[in-house]
Formats: sequence, structure tokens, C-alpha cells
Amino acid sequence: MTRWKLTTRWLRPLALISFAVVALAGCGGSSTSSASTHAQKPAGDADTTKTARHTPPPGPAYPKVMAGALSSRSVTFVPAVKWHGQTAVSIAHLPSGVDLLSFDQRIVSLHLHSGTIDAGATGWRYGPAITGPELSRVVAAFNGGFRLDLGSGGFESYGRVGAPLRAGLGSIVTYKNGTTDIGSWNGEVPAAGQQVASVRQNLTLLVNHGQSASSLGCLSCWGATIGGVAAPARAALGIAANGNLIWAAGENLTPAGLADALLGAHVVRAVELDINPDWVAAFFYVHHSVHGRPVPLPVLAGQTTIPGDYLVPWTRDFFTVVAR
Repeated sequence: MTRWKLTTRWLRPLALISFAVVALAGCGGSSTSSASTHAQKPAGDADTTKTARHTPPPGPAYPKVMAGALSSRSVTFVPAVKWHGQTAVSIAHLPSGVDLLSFDQRIVSLHLHSGTIDAGATGWRYGPAITGPELSRVVAAFNGGFRLDLGSGGFESYGRVGAPLRAGLGSIVTYKNGTTDIGSWNGEVPAAGQQVASVRQNLTLLVNHGQSASSLGCLSCWGATIGGVAAPARAALGIAANGNLIWAAGENLTPAGLADALLGAHVVRAVELDINPDWVAAFFYVHHSVHGRPVPLPVLAGQTTIPGDYLVPWTRDFFTVVAR
């Protein structure tokens, strides 16, 4: 009897304790689980989710030509090609008939291509057509310089020489870090300590130290024209004070008219490229997918198109502008 009472006396409190634990577990189970979940949730997670919900989708993984860039006829630079939301190329159309392209070197790089004749079809880092990895990132392309057999300039790419380089000639020099500079060979270029990737020379500088060349009045000094006309199609490439590369071209231009257009774009040094309608050309490339073939879009109104638009082998050297 005493043993039963003692057992009952101890069992009743134990039963109440057990009931309370069960009740707490039942009532607070979800709260305990929720508390555990919140304890494991990183601080600010809800805000991150909210922010992600309002973040716009990423841009395409290929350069995008802006609609209306060619038809805007803006006399000041407007965006023409974007890469990951940043303006890689801008375009301007001057009343003089000169079209200007401005390339942001923080976003794009310049590649010098050989042609099947200048400087030969095989053995070059970049050959006579846009191929391989360039196809998915090519932004633009434009003509190179005079024929190499005229002796007006040199050509070198990754240590291979297509025509010997000459001191004092205007030179478009691309370094292995992906940047390009323009200047007189063994003068402003090459820069000390920089490894040279490619060099294209053509005549002497058209613009130097922010001033036109003193020989602009000598038309024959700037290349023979078809039919002897004073103002054929001409092109040039310069570097602006802010480091952008500026391509300038038009259908009816004297050397002075070309230089004036470059100076208006704050170019400090420039090289005349090829002249005459059959060889002055530039293209944007419209991409619809990462791996699809780009569609060329002529930049100059009425330009005599290059057969194959640099997408198939071409006889002359040219430059591509490629997103980094």
C-alpha cells in the first residue's frame, strides 16, 4: 500500500510533465521549425529575392546593332553597337558627307587581317576572311591601306612580315594587350615595354599633334585616284584624345576634307587608309544568336560593297573590330 502510494505520487507529476512537453511540442512544433528556418536564412535574403525579381534580364551574349543607328543622320555621335549594355561603337554623319565611327577600346579590340594578295592567304593569325571565334563577336570591319606592292607602307602580324616596316611612316599599331595606338613608326609608336601584335603602315600621318599634315595640298602625295579625280572615296583611322579609335570615310573627299572631319572628332593622330570607291567600305554585323552567321550591314550610303563583305576571302587587307 505504501509502495503504491509512493509510486502514484511520483507518476502523477511525471505524467503532467510528459503531457506538457507533448502539448508544447504540438503547439510549438511549427514555430520551432519556422524559427529554425529563419535562423538558417541569411540576413537580407528576402530583400535579395525582391531585388532579383526586379532585375532586368541580361542582354544578349553577342554584340547588338542599335535599330536606326544608320538612318539617324545625327551629326553628333549616337550609340550604334552595344555589348553587355555598354556602347561599343558610336556613329555620326557629318553634313560634309563624312561618316564617323568611334570605337571604345575598353570594350573592343582591333584585328589586322591579311588578304589573299595583300599580304597573302595563309600563315597569318587573321587571314583573308572573318572566321572562327571572331564570327560570334565581330562588331564591325573596314578597309585597310594601299596595295603593298606600291611601297607606301608596311605590314607585320605576330612577328611575320608581309612588307617591311619603315621609320617615319604613319602606323596603326596593335599591342598584345588588345589596345591600339597610331603614330609615326619609331616616333610615337611603338610604346616602350609593349609587345607588338600587328602593324599596318600607310604613307605619313594625315593628322599629327592634333593638326593636319602640311602636304594636304599635294593631292598626288595621298594616292593615285581613278580617273585622276581630286575627291574620290577616302578613308582614314585616327586616335582621339580620349583613346577612342575613329574611322572616317566618305564618297567624295579630298585629303583636307578627310582631315577636317577627323579633327572635328578630336583626333590627335591619324593614318589615311585606302582610297577610291572599290575599296573604301565598312560594315556592322547583325547577330541573331551566339553561333549563327552574322549578317553584314553596309555603313556608307551607296558604298561599293566588298564581295563577300569580309565574310569570305578578300584580296586586300582589312581590319575587324571585335568585342573583348
